[in-house]
Amino acid sequence: MSKTRKAASRPPIDMIDSEAERLAGLALSVERRFPAVSALLLRETERARLHSAAAISPDTVTMGSTVEFVDDSNGTRRTVTLVYPPDADISRGRISILTPVGAALIGLRTGQSILWPDRHLTVLQVRRAGPG
Repeated sequence: MSKTRKAASRPPIDMIDSEAERLAGLALSVERRFPAVSALLLRETERARLHSAAAISPDTVTMGSTVEFVDDSNGTRRTVTLVYPPDADISRGRISILTPVGAALIGLRTGQSILWPDRHLTVLQVRRAGPG
């Protein structure tokens, strides 16, 4: 894969500074059990532009966001809420950040797409969780 193709597959992303720190720690803590997802999530936290919670755009996927996205390879639309592992419950649409889809969505904004690693996802809508 060329550098141009790789850059196009990973759009600029934004994260809340405190979330990025927590996610990096989480990724490191699961590195032995889930090396692939750990590496992907660490890479995302390292390349993200960091903002305070008050300053990040409301259409950015953060922890607790409900995200509607489409898998561009097959047209399947899904709506999920991005959560930490203890809160994951796929039957309720709550996906862990430690899944490939969860790690792909963090930091994206409405309208952005990402090739990740075997899917092409586009964010259609983001609803952020309220404070507290």
